[in-house]
Amino acid sequence: MRFYRYIKNKLYRWLIYEPPPIELMPFDFSRLKYEIRPGDVLLIEGRSRVSSVIRTITQSSWTHAALYIGRPVDFEDEEIVEILRQQADAKEKTRLILEGLLGKGTLVAPLTAYRDHHMRICRPIGITHDDIQLVLKYAIKALGQPYNVRQLLDLARFLLPWTILPRRWGSSLFRTSSGEPEGGVCSSLIAEAFSSVRFPIRPFAKADKEQGLELFPRNPQLFVPKDFDFSPYFEIIKYPLFNPDEPLPYYQRLPWAKSDLSYQDHGVLSEPKKKSKKTNDHPPSPHTPPKKDEPPENSTVEK
Repeated sequence: MRFYRYIKNKLYRWLIYEPPPIELMPFDFSRLKYEIRPGDVLLIEGRSRVSSVIRTITQSSWTHAALYIGRPVDFEDEEIVEILRQQADAKEKTRLILEGLLGKGTLVAPLTAYRDHHMRICRPIGITHDDIQLVLKYAIKALGQPYNVRQLLDLARFLLPWTILPRRWGSSLFRTSSGEPEGGVCSSLIAEAFSSVRFPIRPFAKADKEQGLELFPRNPQLFVPKDFDFSPYFEIIKYPLFNPDEPLPYYQRLPWAKSDLSYQDHGVLSEPKKKSKKTNDHPPSPHTPPKKDEPPENSTVEK
């Protein structure tokens, strides 16, 4: 049993290891950390091996989602403050996010943990202050739950088409033995928190004879990070490296390189391909009839 646990932990560490970034992030983290609000959903582009798997499954660059919960000093609910004290060793004014990590479960981490990652803010549109507090409370009460690896595998099987996998290998998301949740993944917990106050993310709409339209909440276990990006009920907020609100068009002040090098991804800079010079010394085509000799201009022809 101890050997199995050792192998499992080694595998988890190998899967979640993130190499250092090879380029600067194209956003202003200083602006982001001061303007982010509790209840905002952070979409993160990971660099780990498990992130590559999620990217392939979901067909999206967003491989992780986290919920920004704010600073412990800003919470008025003593129950929430006590939970944070037990689950997180953070200072009172540290900006915290709540997330689910493979091998670690649901935990809180400082916002600065992702300052070297490409991020995007998804802000719920029109949600009330009271409902935001309920969303945060729901999510914080889930701290300590294990990361549901089985749900991640089921989700992968559910998203793959039946033409690739036999139907008997399909998702078992809707065939759990107990019916009780066993923890979740990063996106499903956030979706559950918003569903607890009936806030829509990507609901299923159906025509109804009496109401005209009827909405059904989507199973939270089916959510992936890109769903918050696609949702019309979340505002997408970006903080580019250069503030577009400053005077003059910001793109005219960008420090473009003076060379002609272009970026080819993976840290590769290359020069543009040289165009071949066009010459008129092409051999005549065999299908082109030869031109007859013509007298030069202003010349006289003897009769």
